[in-house]
Amino acid sequence: MNRCPLTYQQCDGLYSYTGLRRLSPALQELQILPYSAPDQLREAAARAGKLSIQGVQPKLSAVLVPAERCFRLVDSGGRYILKPQHPAYPSLPENEDLTMRLASLAGIEVPLHGLLWCSDGSMTYFISRFDRKGRSQRLAVEDFAQLMERNRETKYGSSMESLAKTIDARCTFPVVQRRELFLRSLFCYLTGNEDMHLKNFSLLTRNGIVGLSPAYDLLNTTLVLPGDCEEVALPLRGKRRRLTRSDWIDYWAVERLRLQPKTMEATLAQLKAALPSMIALVGKSFLSNDRREGYLAILRSRASTLGLL
Repeated sequence: MNRCPLTYQQCDGLYSYTGLRRLSPALQELQILPYSAPDQLREAAARAGKLSIQGVQPKLSAVLVPAERCFRLVDSGGRYILKPQHPAYPSLPENEDLTMRLASLAGIEVPLHGLLWCSDGSMTYFISRFDRKGRSQRLAVEDFAQLMERNRETKYGSSMESLAKTIDARCTFPVVQRRELFLRSLFCYLTGNEDMHLKNFSLLTRNGIVGLSPAYDLLNTTLVLPGDCEEVALPLRGKRRRLTRSDWIDYWAVERLRLQPKTMEATLAQLKAALPSMIALVGKSFLSNDRREGYLAILRSRASTLGLL
């Protein structure tokens, strides 16, 4: 038996029926992506100037063609973003897919995503574009660097407090979005994500309502760069490391986000309730055994700091 990289369930073929149906009701089979990891890196470099998607990690744009049972690379009009293996940092696709699944367990909205088998036996991560709707509609989305008039060079030059101020100024229902920001920031701390800079938060307009977009670029960077001692990309209370429960609860939730005690406690209870399922899912992931253990050690340590274990 194999394990489906779309669902983590046991399956007879490369992908499970359930996983294929999530991608498209018309999909009965999905072919192996006909590119090796090095092939994809070369394609990403060759297409970089033509794509609207950017970032440090190599990316490709693709569409799903159910009739041909495959993903096809495109320069424009893509509905999915593909991220192949990185030559310097092993298992980034497996890490990101797992972290996004953990976010879903924690109650955070994430786009459709998963892992694809490639021609060399490696895995590529894919995620659907949440700024596209229907055949041609584009939804308005701005990341927080754009909203704060920052750029890629200055995306770390802000603070967690500035995120809250931007939500108050821009969101249709800021009270709801401040609670969501609290949930996401705690989740990123729990899962060792030290790279949530301004470009990794966005506001999306849906049906005239402005709020946080579905979460994206969630990755356990502590696992990737174990020597980095920072815990957050944007400082909280002027600190990027040695954050305490008081920093997160008394200062961030109560003082800065102005959450009601009931709301704050409900958010903590939500994360605590999700922890057993999160721990179990790490054990089912496509990470190697040593990386699973490393991921679990980070998760349990941070949960203990927050008083969730």
